[in-house]
Amino acid sequence: MTDISNDHSIASRPAHRRSDHNMREYYVYFAVIFVATLPLSFLTWTLSAARRMELPEKGPIKAAWSQAQIITPRIFSA
Repeated sequence: MTDISNDHSIASRPAHRRSDHNMREYYVYFAVIFVATLPLSFLTWTLSAARRMELPEKGPIKAAWSQAQIITPRIFSA
């Protein structure tokens, strides 16, 4: 009879697959949220630039990226 309780290679495989699946799901959610926030970010950036007559410190892509970085972990922690 074989004792597989000490075989770490068998025990680590499912956790690795689960981790890959979670990361892929995280990146999919991140991409969807990033694309969804881009139009609003461009609109906000344009209105801010027109109101102040100078370019805002943070560009529209950087603003959308930071919004996606804030929103996506909140989805996964819920």
